[in-house]
Amino acid sequence: MSTATTTPTVATPERAESPLIAYAKNYGRKLRGGDLGALPAVAGLVFLCALFTILNPAFLAPLNIANLFTQAAPITVIAMGLVFVLLLGEIDLSAGFTSGVCAAVLAILLTNEGWPWYAACGIAIVTGAAIGVLLGFLVAKVGIPSFVVTLAAFLAFQGVVLRLLKEGTNISIRDNQTVIIALENEYLSPMLGWAFVAVAVLGLAAVQIVTKLKRMNRGLASDPWEIVALRIGSLAVLLGVAVAVLNEERSRNPAIFGSLKGLPIIVPIITVLLVFWTIVLRRTRFGRHVYAVGGNMEAARRAGIRVDTIRIAAFVICSSMAAIGGIVAVSQARSVDPNTGGSNVLLYAVGAAVIGGTSLFGGRGRILDAILGGLVVAVIVNGLGLLGLSSWVKYVFTGSVLLAAAGVDALFRRRSATS
Repeated sequence: MSTATTTPTVATPERAESPLIAYAKNYGRKLRGGDLGALPAVAGLVFLCALFTILNPAFLAPLNIANLFTQAAPITVIAMGLVFVLLLGEIDLSAGFTSGVCAAVLAILLTNEGWPWYAACGIAIVTGAAIGVLLGFLVAKVGIPSFVVTLAAFLAFQGVVLRLLKEGTNISIRDNQTVIIALENEYLSPMLGWAFVAVAVLGLAAVQIVTKLKRMNRGLASDPWEIVALRIGSLAVLLGVAVAVLNEERSRNPAIFGSLKGLPIIVPIITVLLVFWTIVLRRTRFGRHVYAVGGNMEAARRAGIRVDTIRIAAFVICSSMAAIGGIVAVSQARSVDPNTGGSNVLLYAVGAAVIGGTSLFGGRGRILDAILGGLVVAVIVNGLGLLGLSSWVKYVFTGSVLLAAAGVDALFRRRSATS
């Protein structure tokens, strides 16, 4: 008689999953769930830069890189304000000509009235804020759809610009208005450029480390240290390379035309705006209410959020940023004419916000999206210009990219709703 013997099995301890693998899996789940974030804009930016560099190596020349930053500035600033309105699921079609009205006010006060630059800028921004109060009141309190209100304002403000400029007068900014002209036409010294890199990298490092430590102390899930280090290192490399390239001499003959090197002054200005509005959106109760209203207005109302106030405030911020965009545009052109704020300004600004990742359906978007999208638009316009293609090609190409961005947003939003 034989007896069966069984070998006892020893349970092997389950191997702990690497934090990096867990982070990658979680990121993959977010992508499959429809939360693409800035990935399409970053991928598109890299692809377009590589494409235009292959087709024309002058695309990555230091002079052209500096031009990219300055060309993108007015559109990017206006798009940063539009993010607030888009987060609510609204639209502001008048943002372009709002910037034109404020630019005309600025130019008249500076040139015709002889006001100091800071007072003229203040009145221009207050004008933008007043326009935002009017638009927001009509949308939130009267109940007129934002598309109708801002479309009417789009038409009306064209007339206001013509009236301010006396039916077509071009107002030039005088050379004594050096602060205004410097915004888009002057550069930081090489030393200040490196100081900007150090402040930006140290600032990001402080935010990332403090955020991670706070979440760890509260027992919340946080990103692995490797990912934190990767973000800080990537910013350091990106900014370091950009400043190193821009610190090279770009003038063809410095003895005759003067030296031309350094980081454009507008870059740190936009960085300050990015940090400020990001803090407002991500770290304040107002910002949380904006996302709540954009996600579900009725639920936000029942939760006690003052929905009308939030909607009016979003339009005020949008129009105020349009005014700042108008000031930057005046600096870029050194003048104001009836076309300031017109032409493609609105379309490019809305396109920048959407291409960067802000949802047209509300509830999803960041201020950083406006900068990424603004760079994508500037790269398209600049790259196609270097290739010497006709204007119709630029319109078709830019429109196609915008349509693709909106299509991706709609498809993945539907996927997110059904998952």
